[in-house]
Amino acid sequence: MDHLERAREILAAHPVVDGHNDLPWALREQVGYDLDVRDIAADQRGLLQTDIPRLRAGGVGGQFWSVYVRTDLTGDAAVSATLEQIDVVAELIARYPNHLRRALSAEDMEKARAEGRIASLMGAEGGHSINNSLGTLRALHALGVRYMTLTHNDNIDWADSATDVPRLGGLSAFGHEVVREMNRVGMLVDLSHVAATTMRDAMATSTAPVIFSHSSARAVCDHPRNIPDDVLAALPANGGVAMATFVPKFVLPAAVAWTQAADRNMREHGLHHLDTSPQAMRIHEDFEAAHPRPEATTATVADHLDHMREVAGVDHIGIGGDYDGTAFLPRGLEDVSGYPNLIAELLRRGWSERDLAKLTWRNAVRVLRDAEAVARHEQSGRGPSHATIEELDGRALR
Repeated sequence: MDHLERAREILAAHPVVDGHNDLPWALREQVGYDLDVRDIAADQRGLLQTDIPRLRAGGVGGQFWSVYVRTDLTGDAAVSATLEQIDVVAELIARYPNHLRRALSAEDMEKARAEGRIASLMGAEGGHSINNSLGTLRALHALGVRYMTLTHNDNIDWADSATDVPRLGGLSAFGHEVVREMNRVGMLVDLSHVAATTMRDAMATSTAPVIFSHSSARAVCDHPRNIPDDVLAALPANGGVAMATFVPKFVLPAAVAWTQAADRNMREHGLHHLDTSPQAMRIHEDFEAAHPRPEATTATVADHLDHMREVAGVDHIGIGGDYDGTAFLPRGLEDVSGYPNLIAELLRRGWSERDLAKLTWRNAVRVLRDAEAVARHEQSGRGPSHATIEELDGRALR
């Protein structure tokens, strides 16, 4: 049996739980959420990186759908857009009940796997989505959001981002209270996108395991979006999980400068650099034709996973591809059907089925179950926090 065939067998038993997929935002940008126009029951190749046939081919058994909104949406507009993202995930689950199952807990994830459906969870990407309101945070949890990434690419009032000029040196007092309230309600603290100082502050405060929904190893590719080794080494004590991403500019050092130039080209054409619409992709493709890009591969991602396993341990790693949130992907991982290629590469490197089962399924389910246990304990001792940013930080920083 070759490695790819064996990889597919392993994924049939231990499917992938992917930490981050931006399909909801792609549907917003491309078709205004009109699912008749983008029917993901059919192959959407050339338009999307995600559809049901390719999720099935990729051995995906659980997906955290990102309910991301861009940081140029602020205040109530950010909250409304987040609600619209949540709404389209609910519509997807209702529209494809034979394939997708709403999951709010680790138990729901296991039920979905037993039924042969894809456990569908949600993660909010960026603390701007709660508009400095713990009540809004709790409302998002009540609507099914099971993690929140503390920042996206820009600083927010209470937390520093990895890709902005440091302002707070990590979390503010209100930021620490956000982490505590996330622990209390059972929402995973996601530390992708945040500054290393924010990572360390959040892990020092959190009584529940944290996650990195789509981040790789800084020691392998020195990009601020990746995780420093001291933070990876602290994951076993915290119980958290770091989910390696596939984005070439985060995994391949040679791709960093090329991507910066490609992003500038997009802005010069009046488009957001994260735009993956067909119009934007044509501009990307023209740029790539003139400036061939350094190509990441499944081996590039496997290098990160090897390092992350060595530093954090096999119980604390996972996968977060960032499909439909990036224009470019490694060879062999061009869309959600590619996970077997990554598992085959890890098999070639000597990873055992036991370790691969942890990487793909068990670690993600365990971290959510552990967060649920912490929430039960926290709720037995204290009620909801009604603290405000004005009270804790002295003033709103915006």
